[in-house]
Amino acid sequence: MKQEWVRMTARYLGLAFLLPVSVFTGYLIGYWLDQWLGTGFLKIVFLLAGIAAGFVQLIREISRDPKR
Repeated sequence: MKQEWVRMTARYLGLAFLLPVSVFTGYLIGYWLDQWLGTGFLKIVFLLAGIAAGFVQLIREISRDPKR
């Protein structure tokens, strides 16, 4: 019983960090590319890509919920 609780806690903590990490990573990639290429719009593009990727992965993880 305790092992199941630990497993579910770890899974949902991972879900809690999934979206913010995806957004932050997308922004950082865009920021780095903007600095390297001398542009100013790539951080927005990659921020939106990070948001989309985070939501896609979040939906995939939620759809794998064993209690559904």
